[in-house]
Amino acid sequence: MPNIMDQDAIIHFPILIGDIGGTNARFAILMDAFAQPKEFPVLATADFETLEEAIQINVLDKTSIQPRSAIFAIAGPVDGDEIQLTNCPWVVRPKKMMAVFCLDDVIVLNDFEAQALAAASLDEQHRYAIGGGQIEPNTSRVVLGPGTGLGVAGLVYSNHNWIPVPGEGGHIDLGPRTERDLAVFPHLERIGGRVSAEQVLCGSGLVNLYNAVCKADKHKPAYTAPAEITAAGLAGTDPVASETLSLFATCLGRVAGDLALVFMARGGVFLAGGIAQKIVPILEKPEFRAAFEDKAPHENLLQSVPTFVITHPLAALSGLASYARTPIRFGVATDGRRWRA
Repeated sequence: MPNIMDQDAIIHFPILIGDIGGTNARFAILMDAFAQPKEFPVLATADFETLEEAIQINVLDKTSIQPRSAIFAIAGPVDGDEIQLTNCPWVVRPKKMMAVFCLDDVIVLNDFEAQALAAASLDEQHRYAIGGGQIEPNTSRVVLGPGTGLGVAGLVYSNHNWIPVPGEGGHIDLGPRTERDLAVFPHLERIGGRVSAEQVLCGSGLVNLYNAVCKADKHKPAYTAPAEITAAGLAGTDPVASETLSLFATCLGRVAGDLALVFMARGGVFLAGGIAQKIVPILEKPEFRAAFEDKAPHENLLQSVPTFVITHPLAALSGLASYARTPIRFGVATDGRRWRA
């Protein structure tokens, strides 16, 4: 007869899984531990007033499957029965969803916690190596990803389990290092008088950095959207946009290296999200790895740590599915983050 700990680990199928970011949300239903997730179209959070409306219209109205449980990864800290996303007006209300959708069980995790779960099992097909270093098995890993904001999570291996470590690491301080930084950083828009990593390393942060470079050199900005800056920088048609991408990669390398040291991430640092995938040609240039490794007195240590771009199109859902299939394999703390009927 299973003990109480085994009972607590059980999540009953079918399971609705969802990756809810500031801009987009992705959903799938997992029928059992052996099935591939049944995926639904990616939706823009701005197109729906509430999470419940999005699930009803985009998922449940398109299938006859009735989920018994739900696991959501959200872009924001999980705190209380009404959970506000950081960069989206939706509020996650697990008790309400249980009533509306007849669910027995709802688990809410941080979105980069789900990315960390994915990093535990990504194969070579779904990761693209940037620079040198080799993965050391069963050692800590780090996932970070510039997107609507800057998500960060750790992944620690202990007692034969992968333990994701969520947090708000995107809001750590980011300061200037070089003479060029000292010229550009005073022009960055600040929050509460400081420059956090997220003020530079996200979509709006890229625009912030571009505008700062323009102000430093007294150029009139030609672009207002992250995609425009990225396209011009990648094509090499605009020197300001090109320098902006180079500085972006440098800052990303610095933050990634800091986090690698914090977690002693000999298992690798994984860059998640669409921005990282789009700027692979920039990340492959020397600036990213040079900044990553420039951590005296530990340059040799950082040179041995591999860095990857996650190329799986639905990595967070993949991580949630892995956890849903075998929750006992992961040391996910659900106290205060799990609601049951």
